[in-house]
Amino acid sequence: MTDDASPVLESPAVLDGLRKDAAGEGDDVPEAPPKKRRLLRRVVIVTVLVLAMVVAAAFALVMERQITLNGNIERIPGAFPEEAGRPAKAVGDAQNWLLIGSDKRPGEAGNQRADTIMIVHVPAARDRLTLIGIPRDSYVRIPGHGNNKINAAYAFGGPKLLIKTIEDFTKVRIDHFAALDFQGFVQMSKVVGGVDVYVSRKVYDPANKVTWPQGMVHLEGEKALLFVRQRYGLPGGDFDRIKRQQAFVGAMGHKIISKDLLTNPFKLNDFLEALTRAVSVDSGVTLSTLRDLALELRDIRPDTVDSATIPTLGTATVKGASIVRLDKKEGARFYEAVRNDSLGEYFKDNGGLDDLQIVS
Repeated sequence: MTDDASPVLESPAVLDGLRKDAAGEGDDVPEAPPKKRRLLRRVVIVTVLVLAMVVAAAFALVMERQITLNGNIERIPGAFPEEAGRPAKAVGDAQNWLLIGSDKRPGEAGNQRADTIMIVHVPAARDRLTLIGIPRDSYVRIPGHGNNKINAAYAFGGPKLLIKTIEDFTKVRIDHFAALDFQGFVQMSKVVGGVDVYVSRKVYDPANKVTWPQGMVHLEGEKALLFVRQRYGLPGGDFDRIKRQQAFVGAMGHKIISKDLLTNPFKLNDFLEALTRAVSVDSGVTLSTLRDLALELRDIRPDTVDSATIPTLGTATVKGASIVRLDKKEGARFYEAVRNDSLGEYFKDNGGLDDLQIVS
């Protein structure tokens, strides 16, 4: 007996139908010609190679920028005093940076002046910054030189003696040191397009023959430098000068974190070039140190930056020179708050924050 199923399964028409069903009924699945497949593979390979080259070039550029910027920064060997007798570190991961502004880089010939002396307190939480101004005429004991204005410590012995002097009367450990060359400061202010500061009253600078009008003043380049360095003619003397410097630093910081700078690679590069060429730091500061700190402080905004001046008792005259007298009793409480990373509580209980919305 013949098998009726066999002829059906072996029928070419049926087998062809089964193939169509397997591929999807009614679907046409044309196979690409060999030449087209080869062309597609070549396009994919070329695209991948181009992308790889772009990534490699970008990586090389980033590395070159890091090497160049890192090389721009001047390192100061032996910036810190001998470890014996130095204060203990602040609690937790809090840091204290000593920032000065000067006409000369550390080590350059000639008398060096620290026109700006400021401790930047970085709390362990990295949620705020506190700029602590130290009047340059503060009358203190300078190790090996007797009593004098604190500004003289830098002239006598550079960063090491200045840090030693500050640590002796505050008992606050300085973790890092940075000196800003004022000429670089001028260039940085130009790159960011200057900043605006409100001046509360008309002020005349007799030393530079400049009049600052009341109202909003745009500060850029040499004009910015004249503003932050003015000393004579200010109602509050050195105290108003500190407020000016802190207000400018705050306004500059606002410009630095603005989208206009951060999203413009050319402008950002120009700023980083100016900054790294203008700053000198202790030998323990690397580009990685600065980058990591910048990332940790990425949420800092102008309203999370506090400004204060160390406690003082006003001015006096010693041997014909005007000096600033320090308040030792209140200062002890203030410096303890710095050491304990509790400045927020101190300001809440005692006040002491500088109002930088309006400066003289």
